[in-house]
Amino acid sequence: MDVQLYIQSGVIESYIMGIADEQEVSELMQLAAQYPEIKAAIDEAEASLEAFSLANATTPQAAVKTAIFEQLSTEFRSDIETKETKIISFNFRWVAAAAVILLMVSSGLNVYFYSRFKETTSQYEALVLEKNTLQANNQIMQTKSLDLYNSMQMMTDPAMLKVAMPGIAGKENSFATVFWDTKSRDVYILPNKLPQPTKGKQYQLWAIVDGKPVDAGVISDCAGLCKMKNIPKASMFAITLEKEGGSPSPTLSEMYVAGKVG
Repeated sequence: MDVQLYIQSGVIESYIMGIADEQEVSELMQLAAQYPEIKAAIDEAEASLEAFSLANATTPQAAVKTAIFEQLSTEFRSDIETKETKIISFNFRWVAAAAVILLMVSSGLNVYFYSRFKETTSQYEALVLEKNTLQANNQIMQTKSLDLYNSMQMMTDPAMLKVAMPGIAGKENSFATVFWDTKSRDVYILPNKLPQPTKGKQYQLWAIVDGKPVDAGVISDCAGLCKMKNIPKASMFAITLEKEGGSPSPTLSEMYVAGKVG
């Protein structure tokens, strides 16, 4: 048995995502017990999925909690102080002196309270900005989760034809999977294991139709399946690394993966 070819078949990725059927799972468990390489590949895939989830988690900054409690504490003390009644008895001869002193102090108090007002306003604006940022990040995560859910639904659809594309000679560590809707003929790509493209470069999918390569679209950064161009028929698919935006013809020396249909 070619253990490396089996690892690159996409069965492990399907098992980790929960879309493998009972027969695939049973076979995978038996082979994992028999071949340490397959068991290691499963552990690596599980670790990668866990790392992705942790890397995309959003944690509010600790300063937000501190600022909120400080603001609430200040408002609470202010409310108590405004309800306190202080009864002070003055002798008449001190009234004039007190009025002069209050007049002198009032200017300093005005400057102090205005400064405090500006500081509190700045803190409030910072909290509002932090809240808006957290809401935006949460919306992004919800969108990615929905895309991933929809992708899993499509991958388990019986109408979807799965085309495994292992890495070619020299690029054996690369792997990708095409999901081809046999009804609508829409094509989706799952870039399971492709190196990060260099700046100014982008992966491009090709469909081989009647022996000739047909552009099936460039692969963008998407969660789950990337929707490509509609392809009515094809005998195989391949992926090359091209200049950003795609190329009218494939650069064969930059081919990474390829797989036959059926």
